[in-house]
Formats: sequence, structure tokens, C-alpha cells
Amino acid sequence: MRNIFLFIARYSTFFLFLVLQIIALIMLFRYNRFHEAAYMNMAQEMTGKFYVRYNTIETYFSLKEENEKLRLQNTQLLNQLKADFARPDTAVLSEISGFDTIAANRKYFYLSAKIIGNSVSAQNNFITLHRGSAQGIEPNMAVVGPSGIIGKIVNVSPNMSIVMSLLHRKNNVVAVMKKGGGFGEVTWNGKDPRFVQLSNIPRTITIVKGDTVVTSSYSDIFPAGYTIGFVEQVKDDKSSSTYTVEVRTATNFFQVQHAYVVQNLQKAELDSLQKKIKRD
Repeated sequence: MRNIFLFIARYSTFFLFLVLQIIALIMLFRYNRFHEAAYMNMAQEMTGKFYVRYNTIETYFSLKEENEKLRLQNTQLLNQLKADFARPDTAVLSEISGFDTIAANRKYFYLSAKIIGNSVSAQNNFITLHRGSAQGIEPNMAVVGPSGIIGKIVNVSPNMSIVMSLLHRKNNVVAVMKKGGGFGEVTWNGKDPRFVQLSNIPRTITIVKGDTVVTSSYSDIFPAGYTIGFVEQVKDDKSSSTYTVEVRTATNFFQVQHAYVVQNLQKAELDSLQKKIKRD
């Protein structure tokens, strides 16, 4: 305490000058309109810059929460798409029984999932999702992203699942041209992670650079019409009367962070019918 008083006494002249200076500035800005206006402008400018910085920092730290909200909203919207429902040829049974026809006709259901692991440089690439069997994930479910398809589930644990990426040599997806049809198959040759290859497209189909390649309605995993990528180059397959198409993937596998797992609610019925045919 004694040292504090000695310090104040030693620099008393400086502190007195500082106090008088502050009082003088207050009187100057308060009773002189020009200086008061200049002070207010400077104060507002500094305050504005502070709030801009503060808002930038606050926005940065709230990005995670905002992303979660967007994922939830996207999941809700995806589950309302017309393509998620496949109504049977007749509605007589549902009308008689009185159950909810919309729920009965639903074919696809979407679950949001966060990507926690991803590879793009191997011949056979996999993606890890932070969702598993405890959240309803099963093998052979489709996985799509905000821009296009990602792959399919091949293994699950209680809270995580492994996705066979579209960038996997053994993965294949039934595909068509969005304009003009042309049934074919999309695979990856293991070279450039930006491109996949669409084969067996008939030469009768007109294809130009930029055309969209989408999933086929023949797929029992992916919803029909979901974007796979865009035509980059068309090559003649000299061994057959078909085209081989170089397709730029709609999903950027270098940056993908969020995904949606797609459950085909009618797949069990289809599998049951196919098993009966095989037994017969």
C-alpha cells in the first residue's frame, strides 16, 4: 500500500496533468459544436468498426449451429419431394382400410449425417458417417449429398457407418442421361477423383458437353433422377456401338462434409419377391 502512495506522489504532476487534460477535452467537446460533432463522428465510426468485428467473430462461432439448422431443414424438404413417394396402381385397399395413404405411398426417407472420414486418393475409397445402426442405418442404403450422389452403405456399427464411395473401383450405379435417356452404368477407373465413367450409352443418343447424368429408375438403392455428374467428354467405344462418357462428378469429394442417408422403404418387399423367384 505504501508503495502505491509513493508511486502516486512521485508522478502526481503527471496524473494532475492527465486529469486536467481530460476535463479540458470534455469541456471542449461538450460546449463546442464543431468539436462535439467531430467527436461523435469519430466515436460512431470506431463503434461501428467494433460491431463489425464483433459480428464477424460471432458469425464464425455460430456457423456450426447454422449448419445444423440447414441440415435439418434440408432433410425435411427432401422428405417432402414428390419422388420420395411411389403410389400403387390402385388405392382401393387404402381407401377401404382408412390408413394414411401418404405414409403408405412413401418410398424414400432421408436421414442427415455428418461425414467424419473421407478418402479420395486410393483405388477403393471409403467415407465414414457419424450415424449407425442405433440411428436406423443399414447396409445397402444410398448416400447422397447437397450436390449429388456420394455412395452406398456397406458396413455399420451402433453409431457409425462406412460408405463405399462413388470413387471405388467396385461401385457401379445405374444411370441415364437426363435429356434423351440412354441407359448405362457409372463406374470409376481409379484415376482422377473428379471424374467417373458412364459406359454402354447407345450411339443413337445425342450427348453434348455439360449434359446431366442422373440415377435411373431401375436402381433399387438410389432415388431416380438424382444427379451423378455432368458430361465432360464423349468417346466412341470401337468394340461396340456405344459411347463411353467422361462425367465430372456433381459432388466435390475433396470438400464434402455433410450427407443424407436414403432409406428405400419399399425395398424389403421387392427383395422378398426376388427371393421367391430365385427359389422357384
